[in-house]
Amino acid sequence: MSKPYADREVWFLTGSQDLYGPETLEQVATQSREVAAALDAADAVPVKIVWKPVLKDAASIRRAMLDANADDSVLGVITWMHTFSPAKMWIAGLDALRKPLLHLHTQANVELPWDTIDFDFMNLNQAAHGDREYAYIAARLGVARTTVVGHVSNPAVQQRVGTWVRGAAGWAATHELKLVRFGDNMRNVAVTEGDKTEAELRFGVSVNTYGVNDLVAAVDAVADDAVDALVAQYEDLYDVVPELRRGGERHESLRYAARQEIALESFLTQVGAKAFTTNFEDLGDLRQLPGIAVQRLMAKGYGFGAEGDWKTAVLVRAAKVMGAGLPGGASLMEDYTYDLTPGHEVILGAHMLEVCPSLTATKPRVEIHPLGIGGKEDPVRMVFNADAAEGAVVVSLADMRDRFRLTANVVDVVAPPADLPHLPVARAVWQPRPSLAVSAECWLTAGGAHHTVMSTAAGVEAFEVFADIARVELLVIDEETTRRGFADQVKWNAAYHRLAQGL
Repeated sequence: MSKPYADREVWFLTGSQDLYGPETLEQVATQSREVAAALDAADAVPVKIVWKPVLKDAASIRRAMLDANADDSVLGVITWMHTFSPAKMWIAGLDALRKPLLHLHTQANVELPWDTIDFDFMNLNQAAHGDREYAYIAARLGVARTTVVGHVSNPAVQQRVGTWVRGAAGWAATHELKLVRFGDNMRNVAVTEGDKTEAELRFGVSVNTYGVNDLVAAVDAVADDAVDALVAQYEDLYDVVPELRRGGERHESLRYAARQEIALESFLTQVGAKAFTTNFEDLGDLRQLPGIAVQRLMAKGYGFGAEGDWKTAVLVRAAKVMGAGLPGGASLMEDYTYDLTPGHEVILGAHMLEVCPSLTATKPRVEIHPLGIGGKEDPVRMVFNADAAEGAVVVSLADMRDRFRLTANVVDVVAPPADLPHLPVARAVWQPRPSLAVSAECWLTAGGAHHTVMSTAAGVEAFEVFADIARVELLVIDEETTRRGFADQVKWNAAYHRLAQGL
């Protein structure tokens, strides 16, 4: 099975020491290779696991960490103390490490050979306390890490390692991310504001604004034959309404939407960007607010935020990368309105135009309707219902002045209880956990944003890893959440994160 992150790797580092002699160290190397190979072969681990020679002294440990930092193909490192590796040897290396870290607490054997076990076996297989020595120094140094416990043959262990890889891939994606804002954010809106300098420090993303008319010039420069080819794709891939098809009275609107898509992708490619924003209040000479163009670019993996919301665009890009190769997708989303029928409460989410078709396996319908705001021509968009999905997640990113806050709600996407013949946008309907009332109250308590990323591929665990690596606050609302407990968590988090920043 091919790995979704085929151009990336994770290094497997094994700790020991010279005390045990060459024969034991040869056994350590053999067994650690086997552990690394088992992870590499696991379908749940979406990256190549590269075994490195056993580390036995401080200098080699530090060098391994510095080499991992310097290699752009390395997503992170997995460490395992096969025997007993005195942890003072790890201080300089852990202090130098700038890549994500997973501490795998495992051993070579699943069962103990109770009838034959002797002290030679005990000396060789002593990760049970060797990893505790290592974890102490990691905790004392305050090293951000994920700890996974269990034998590598266990599918649950493989799944957790794979989830950590996905979180690390999301972190790498934001650190490589250039984001283009076409114009500014929507006027007088608070939550779409944010500190772009702090975001570059914390997430690595470079956020810069370009004039909307730079995009207009790119749209005007698109060749007609390129438009012809893309329109043909639309008519082949989607259920395009007759008025937009070739010969239809509004076919030119579809052609202009295709010009926008080609121009947007060309512009983003030229500047090396993988995320962008638009704003219906800042369209310059664009004839339409981009609809189908944005939807298709998200489906190709681009991050997007509406109304200039660059923070959500960052999340969409991270979710796209973290969910690579998994069923489902990720999209800009917005809680729009509720059905408050007792016992059947659901949220209807959508946006004006821009919901990604990766949320459905069905064929979207391409339609054109008035927008009602923006003062431009009627925009073209794909219309569909998001597929049902248990354990999906909606996540927002808000700037709380002294820190960024991620708020996540685990949700179950469901089929709409009725047809929506008069709602001309793509949409999702979901039941939030633990209930609409508790989840909404907690979300409001947290000050979670109204724009989110909905992910039906990467789940909340990947975002937990991402938040731990980035050292940002994450508040999770799920089936175990209570109003009182969540309110207390918000209060304690405020104190913790203020103290963690230092003076």
